[in-house]
Amino acid sequence: MSDKGAKDEMTIGQLAERTGMTVRNIRAHQTRGLLPPPVVRGRTGYYNEDHVARIALTREMQADGLNLEAIRRVLDSGDGSASAIFDFTRALRVPFEHEAPEIFDAGELAKASGVKADPRLLRRAEKLGILRALPDGQIEVISPRLQRVAAELVELGIGSEGTIATAEKLRRHADSTARAFVELFVKEVWEPFDEAGRPEQDWPKMSEALERMRPLAAGALLAMFQIAMSEAIEKESERMLRLAARKGKPKGKRRKR
Repeated sequence: MSDKGAKDEMTIGQLAERTGMTVRNIRAHQTRGLLPPPVVRGRTGYYNEDHVARIALTREMQADGLNLEAIRRVLDSGDGSASAIFDFTRALRVPFEHEAPEIFDAGELAKASGVKADPRLLRRAEKLGILRALPDGQIEVISPRLQRVAAELVELGIGSEGTIATAEKLRRHADSTARAFVELFVKEVWEPFDEAGRPEQDWPKMSEALERMRPLAAGALLAMFQIAMSEAIEKESERMLRLAARKGKPKGKRRKR
């Protein structure tokens, strides 16, 4: 064993001191399969930096909401790349585009939105993921951008009922669009990588593909929406002109047969 290897080694007591864990919990992690066994020489087990890193990774996954059994499965399936797997799955859960929420009480929200607080509409908005009722009675606006759009629609004379109904339609279409892009990523990028055995050297490519997919999805959706909006406005304007022409046409006398 190299001098460096010997220098990096530590007893279970030293590992506990280094990581802030108790000796009992370290042994429990080994029993659960979360921590590899130490190198035993004589009657003493020696740990190294890999054990320190594994404990840190386990804690990070716990903080992210995974239970110990789920963590064990991630570590077991990693084939040496558990950290890469976790980093990638964490990247998947990152909000598509971060927007800092804002907190209002009911009165403030009504004033900012330009409409009276309606518990029924608030429940519908919460179901859509636009708002979140907090335990203290305040309301968290998940997307201030959407809230500002709603306020401007009210200024245009559009009622809150019409606004929330439109938001519900948009959410259904957005869900469908999101699924289409996720399925595309899984089929064309993830599945070939998975079938190849998830080569450790290709994890960075996966993360890069995910990051590039996010703005591409947003750009494609905006471009398609602009085309659809132009066509919808054009069709509606033609319909309105036809109606106006019919209304303005003088009624002629019917010919007797």
